[in-house]
Amino acid sequence: MTTATDPQVQHYDLHYGGAWQKPLGGNRLEVRSPASRTLLATVPDAGDADVAAAAAAAQAGFETWRAIDPFERARHLRALGELIRSRTGELAELESAVTGRPIREMRAQMGRIPEWLDYFASIALGLEGESNQVKGGLVTLTHYEPLGVCALLTPWNHPILILVKKFAAALAAGNTCLVKPSELAPVSTLLFAEWCREAGLPAGVINVVTGGGATGARICAEPLVQRIDLTGGTATGRRVAAAAGERLVPCTLELGGKAPILVFDDVDIDEAAAGAAFAAFVASGQTCVSATRFIVAAPIYERFLDALKRRAERLLVGDPADPRTDMGPVISAVSRARANEHIAAATAEGARLVSGGRPPDLPALFADGFYVAPTIFADVRPEMRLFREEVFGPVVAVTPFQDEAEALALANDSPFALGAAIWTRDVARAHRLAGKVKAGVVWINDHHKNDPRSIWGGHGESGYGKENGWDALKSYLRKRSVVVRTNPGFDDWFGGGARYG
Repeated sequence: MTTATDPQVQHYDLHYGGAWQKPLGGNRLEVRSPASRTLLATVPDAGDADVAAAAAAAQAGFETWRAIDPFERARHLRALGELIRSRTGELAELESAVTGRPIREMRAQMGRIPEWLDYFASIALGLEGESNQVKGGLVTLTHYEPLGVCALLTPWNHPILILVKKFAAALAAGNTCLVKPSELAPVSTLLFAEWCREAGLPAGVINVVTGGGATGARICAEPLVQRIDLTGGTATGRRVAAAAGERLVPCTLELGGKAPILVFDDVDIDEAAAGAAFAAFVASGQTCVSATRFIVAAPIYERFLDALKRRAERLLVGDPADPRTDMGPVISAVSRARANEHIAAATAEGARLVSGGRPPDLPALFADGFYVAPTIFADVRPEMRLFREEVFGPVVAVTPFQDEAEALALANDSPFALGAAIWTRDVARAHRLAGKVKAGVVWINDHHKNDPRSIWGGHGESGYGKENGWDALKSYLRKRSVVVRTNPGFDDWFGGGARYG
């Protein structure tokens, strides 16, 4: 097995203030391939002094960045987008190696990263204040201003995509960023900071510290941080929300999910099964909007199950670097154990195993990898653990319904409210249910699709706040009112007779 002394293993420092920085502490974290357990890199486990130094660099960068005209900020973001376009192949290979996501998936995802930089660079130029003449001979003006240093706490499942969704909006608004990537997949974020320097962004605009949960907690408590944006689990979200509340700084939380997929009996079953397989098993089921609860009309229930089973069993599980691979491993031993626990619990509770449920047969190179076969359980009842809890792996539940009212009740029987999908050819039904299903993002006859112009975010145990679109840009800004007296003389209230209003 590869060790930390092997020359091919990369040993990264922190990156803040526009340069690589030696950590002020001595501990390091290993980054291993979830497919083969090969050691890929080590990164610092940042301590208090590292976080304080990176925050100070972000604050110094803010004083420069906020003073730059929005047109110039937009030019910087577009230049970064062009640099990334020239390196999407390199970036996809790195993301695939560290996360275990198939290279075909990562090539498609990395190809879209520059769109977020281009989009927010553009819409920030259209951000305008308002003015109104109001009662009392007054004119009110509104101004937008950046918040300052923004903490971005990003996950391992989409390291660069989710970083750029947050980063592009924050920078376009005039803020700087203090970033803490997941300790499971931190490498591409460190390289992204170096690419920002290469693209000409001023020092201190992006500042990256690596480490575990303690490092994230230090960042949330850092006095210079004026906004916190987390994508992560619901338990972590509660702790981050409490830290933000203690300091009275704004916070966006994109947390867990248990997405319901309603499949009606007027669909093309083969098309719906193809969509279901993609929604459930892309990224090995490791996204917050992964399709995990299929709620299927009784007249087509068994036919849908058969079609989904055929799709699942055709998926090639294996080497993430092979372009033919459809599904790679889950990210860690903990993730694999959680998926296996759900498989065991569903079996014990009487759910019907349709497909999977056993470790996939793989070459010796991947024998130690964290693989879980695509697994489908039918006849899953609402009281079962698999119906209620997030797996974050390729294990899904299928439940029948008799009518539209039952379908909606089953879909909404969850504390999560992030993603949902409705498969039907009935346009009226699609619109009717989209307005009633409990979710912040609803797809009709599709799933997982994302765009910088489409807002993204949920409520309940899925968090609060929005990514993408104007909502995201404005969430990184503070709005103030300036009131100007236009009357020629001051109404002297205490001097005799002036009345307000």
